[in-house]
Amino acid sequence: MSVKLDGMPTNITTADTFTGKKVIDREGIEYGKVKHIHINRETLNVSGVTVHQGFNKDYFLGSDYIDKFTDETLLLSCPPIRTGVSVVDIDRHKIGKVKRIHRNPDTNELESIEVSDGFVHSKIISKSNIWGIGERIILEMTKEEFKLLA
Repeated sequence: MSVKLDGMPTNITTADTFTGKKVIDREGIEYGKVKHIHINRETLNVSGVTVHQGFNKDYFLGSDYIDKFTDETLLLSCPPIRTGVSVVDIDRHKIGKVKRIHRNPDTNELESIEVSDGFVHSKIISKSNIWGIGERIILEMTKEEFKLLA
């Protein structure tokens, strides 16, 4: 429970007031609830949040995804890519699921995703081949073009 202290500015609050808030994007898609707030030790700025999506499905969202906190929600500036999300082609035919996310280690920027199209097979898809992100990842190619990838 957070308490407002005398002399505390009105726009400052404690990090624990954000835990449990729903995480949604601009289209109203819910991604889970805030589990932890991560703070940069050197700058003391918020560097991201851990989102709890369900049983054993926690993931990290960097501060570049965060638009603002309201009294009840964390609003995202853009939808995140998460493992386990369905991947479809440009014509909305199911291809598989996101198995891994590859990010630049220095900038944490998305470089590619690994898409599993079965138990054994998976293919790396460049960020430039992703057309849309939301409840599903939409690729900028057909299912046949996906099958031809090395």
